[in-house]
This record gives sequence, structure tokens and C-alpha cells, in this order.
Amino acid sequence: MKPNRQHDDDQQARDEEALFRAIVSLRNTEECGNFLRDLCTPAELQALVDRWHVVGLLQQGLPYRRIHDLTGVSVTTIGRVARFLTDGFGGYQAALNRTGASSGNHSH
Repeated sequence: MKPNRQHDDDQQARDEEALFRAIVSLRNTEECGNFLRDLCTPAELQALVDRWHVVGLLQQGLPYRRIHDLTGVSVTTIGRVARFLTDGFGGYQAALNRTGASSGNHSH
């Protein structure tokens, strides 16, 4: 969180919940894409796209260095994605399961 924010933890949780509700209200990938393009800067959106691509490459068992060579994503970020893939909140795995991406549908 930015240091000049005056939000307390409860307000932060409410604000996050409002964002999450907005995301799940979207009906298809076009609406979701439009929302994320409105919400994020191009660099922020690219960072999200890169991380999701890394998830698929990790699922394929590629080593970090190879993923870096394919994507340009830093080894540090790849490690963070890998850590959250195994020890995170389960969000990556839920998305993999629901999109069928866990069966190797990511391309590189």
C-alpha cells in the first residue's frame, strides 16, 4: 500500500472486496479485457499477462532460466510466481483448473 494512504485494514479489505466483486461481475473475456485495460496501465497489464504466462510455463516444468529466456520475466518474479503457485492463496490453481490451462494449454 502507498505510504500516504490513510486507510485502515478494514477499509482496505472493503476496497479489495469491491474490486473483486467488480471483476466477478464481468460476463466474458471481452468485458474482462476492457475492464483491465481501463483499470491498469499498459505496463501493469503486461506484468499480469507475464505472470500468467509464467504460471503455464512452470506447470510445464520448465526451469526458471528457460522461462526467463522465453519471456524476459526476471528470475525473481518467476520465483515469486512459483512460490505463490505452491504456497499462495490458491488463486492460480483455481484459475488453472477452471480454464483447463493446467493441461498444457499455455503456449510459448
